[in-house]
Amino acid sequence: MTPLSNATLKQLPPQVLTPAYDRQKTTPGIAHLAVGNFHRAHQALYVDRVLARDGQQDWAIVGIGLRDNERETRRAAIMAEQDGLYTLTEFATDGEHTTRVLGAITEYVQAAKDRKAAIKRLADPAIKIVSLTITEGGYYVDANGQFLLNDPAIAEDLKRDVPETAFGLVTEALRLRRERGVGPFTVMTCDNLRDNGTVARTAFCTYATARDAELGAWIKENVTFPSTMVDRITPSVSADDVARLDKLSGVADKMPLFAEDFTQWVVEESFCAGRPELEAVGVQFTSDVAPYEQVKLRMLNASHSMLALPGLLMDYDTVPDAMADTALTTLLEQFLAEDASPFITPPDGVSLQDYAHQVLHRFRNPAVGDQLLRIASDSASKLPVFWTDTVKGILHAGKDHRRLAFGVACFLEYLRGETESHTQYKLSEPGLPATAKALALEDDLAAGLQMPVFSGWDLANYPDFAEDVVALRKDIRDQGVRKTLTNLAL
Repeated sequence: MTPLSNATLKQLPPQVLTPAYDRQKTTPGIAHLAVGNFHRAHQALYVDRVLARDGQQDWAIVGIGLRDNERETRRAAIMAEQDGLYTLTEFATDGEHTTRVLGAITEYVQAAKDRKAAIKRLADPAIKIVSLTITEGGYYVDANGQFLLNDPAIAEDLKRDVPETAFGLVTEALRLRRERGVGPFTVMTCDNLRDNGTVARTAFCTYATARDAELGAWIKENVTFPSTMVDRITPSVSADDVARLDKLSGVADKMPLFAEDFTQWVVEESFCAGRPELEAVGVQFTSDVAPYEQVKLRMLNASHSMLALPGLLMDYDTVPDAMADTALTTLLEQFLAEDASPFITPPDGVSLQDYAHQVLHRFRNPAVGDQLLRIASDSASKLPVFWTDTVKGILHAGKDHRRLAFGVACFLEYLRGETESHTQYKLSEPGLPATAKALALEDDLAAGLQMPVFSGWDLANYPDFAEDVVALRKDIRDQGVRKTLTNLAL
């Protein structure tokens, strides 16, 4: 197999698509914080496309790695070795696939090794957009929309001369640009949050104001925070996946990706320092992202969680595995049609029924096989985003809430860390304090409903919901997930 680098691009197998532009003639105009698989398979794909257009060579990406761990150090090393190149294999539901090499990321900085270097790179006048994928729980904004200045991670960062968080790096870079008369950049979140542009504005402006009131005021006045909706199923990549993908492509890539062939990106038109011609390569720009966001978060993301939590407890490993279970697919069909859809106002021209069918079709893609544990991870941060509006709508309308109570019961049981066959799995819940998790493990099966995850659901006024959650937790333990689900007789 051919190793991957700038020098070997013309030596790759003919079936592998390569960048349709000269990478040596590009310069970064975008800096991306936290370069994970989703960014590399989604935003970087669109930028790769736009770089091939005339006059768009100033919009390459400089990646900024935020974490200080072995995985991030390895990623930085591979990025250097492969000149930022990597393969993306896109699979259709019928098994057809296309492998391409993406070259949009032309530089990479591991911020944990040199915070000053990362800040300096962000302060470069050539950088017009700073985008980020720091996860739903990475914004330190509570259920009331308030930025948590007293959180230990933020409070400590505010004391540092050289900050370490995403908020600190961006704030310091904007401070330098203001001092030098360079002007601001756009801060564009690509995380799955309701009204994510407003969340980002709140987080970054509150942090900046706490650090320097004048700077905070300047950022509020000059920096734009467009809302976005991003959509593509991109599984994590195991060592076996690396071997499989490299064999398929004939390329010796140390960090290949695979994804479904579906991708969507909707962006609010609000860029203070210019933007690339992304509308020419499939990105939809609008003055109101909210309707698109509603549909995606409350249907696709919410269904992912509704499937992953019980599916994991039932010892399924992947989404297609779980989708082969009629009880689970029926649950999703009813959730989408009877629970989620009635409380969504879709964009013009979007059929919620068609969208629901498309979601289930995408979930069945056997070649993608997203991991249920990955989807279930960080549910404490995800569920308030994906389920809250639907739960509130159902409860306030007095409609049948049993599917949602079942989902909550599965979430609380998932926090015990083992399947119904007593196979243990590693919980990853960075947004859930140990004291909150302990509530889910108490003998009192209603105690878990006191966790911050459910704040804003107004459950105190709906005691029958809490009673059903408790009863369903008992049934799951006594009878198993499938029988509990069947007995709901929905």
